[in-house]
Amino acid sequence: MSTGADIKTTVGDISNDGNLNMAQQQSSRRGFCSFPHGIALILQLCNFSIYTQQMNLSIAIPAMVNNTAPPSQPNASTEVPSTESQHYWNETLKGFKAVAPTYDWSPEIQGIILSSLNYGSFLAPIPVGYIAGIFGAKYVVGAGLFISSVLTLFIPLAADVGVTLLIVLRVVQGIAQVMVLTGQFSIWVKWAPPLERTQLTSIAASGAVLGSFIILLVGGLLCQTIGWPYVFYIFGGIGCACCLLCFPLIYDDPVNHPFISAGEKTYIVCSLAQQSGILSSLPSVVGSICIVLGGLLADFLLSRKILRLITIRKLFTAIGVLFPSVILVFLPWVRSSHSVTITFLVLCSAGSSLCQAGSLINFLDIAPRYSSFLRGLMQVFAHTAGAISPTTVGFFISQDSEFGWRNVFLLSAAINILGLAFYLIFGSADLQDWAKEQTFTHLSANREMR
Repeated sequence: MSTGADIKTTVGDISNDGNLNMAQQQSSRRGFCSFPHGIALILQLCNFSIYTQQMNLSIAIPAMVNNTAPPSQPNASTEVPSTESQHYWNETLKGFKAVAPTYDWSPEIQGIILSSLNYGSFLAPIPVGYIAGIFGAKYVVGAGLFISSVLTLFIPLAADVGVTLLIVLRVVQGIAQVMVLTGQFSIWVKWAPPLERTQLTSIAASGAVLGSFIILLVGGLLCQTIGWPYVFYIFGGIGCACCLLCFPLIYDDPVNHPFISAGEKTYIVCSLAQQSGILSSLPSVVGSICIVLGGLLADFLLSRKILRLITIRKLFTAIGVLFPSVILVFLPWVRSSHSVTITFLVLCSAGSSLCQAGSLINFLDIAPRYSSFLRGLMQVFAHTAGAISPTTVGFFISQDSEFGWRNVFLLSAAINILGLAFYLIFGSADLQDWAKEQTFTHLSANREMR
């Protein structure tokens, strides 16, 4: 973590050398035309593609499942009944609309298919970081995007072949997506100067917000007009197109880039005096392990009837919010010790991971019928906060470089505690009336027809 004193020292060291000072001034004048900003825009497109591919099945599965067909084989398909169109453009769309089969998947099978994307992803960050260090982050990110995009194109075919193949495809796709989301941070280790790191990473991360917004906006419309398979064809194709930008234009470090100017190369290399990729990834690794352990503990408490469901949800959320908030408050006072700082960050990540067994999964309790939509909505708000926070951090640091981080952590703790208080007061684990399934039987249908 960079502090105000660290930033001042870095700037002072660069200013001592006339050539480096000139390179820094040239880089600042170029602004958004610099190579790091170009890489940030490419990674923005990569994140856009990954998040559309993460959410497309959640949007398309209502159109893929036949809720009115009689019970049959788990993967039996039927043709979508055509409706009489009253407008000419609807008739035109029928010419483009492919035969879109529907499947008699039970709610349990649907849940397994949707969650299979995460089956291998919680263990993937560890080997991905290791592979990125051997082969280079460029190839990890590019290969992950290519694999995920190609598998997205094959989802309609896999669904038609069988549920097992679809689940396997989704597991592999989840691992490939982790390659993109995790491997890109290794790129910033050698490309993002400390004074521009927040700006560059926020540009790249904004692709996640844009992708979530676009797929929620147009996904349902595509299913209704040209058929649900095109949701996968279109966004899988966009991902493949992004690979054409990723492989030739992104390099692991500025030293080997053939198109960067000598001045900008010197500025970037000299501003990055230390590499801290392993230490930066340590909190994420510990957090991933604690998510699994927290889920096992929550299920144990519920299965043994030690605690009620709502008590488990609120208890895990309270621990996952209060414990990291206390650590954040004390974090600015331990900045003189790197080992204590890393320990605090690891404990913060481990504590916050307990929220996964609390409020972050509570939507399955109150509205399982709309779980896919609510999960997508949660992702939109989460990534919106991720896009806003770097700007807020930059504002506080620019106002007071010495105590800026302290104010950032205090504000973060205050927001966390306010959100926790709201959840503890209004949180519920009961199935809501507006989310209950409406039963529709053949007897009631005959009565309506009469």
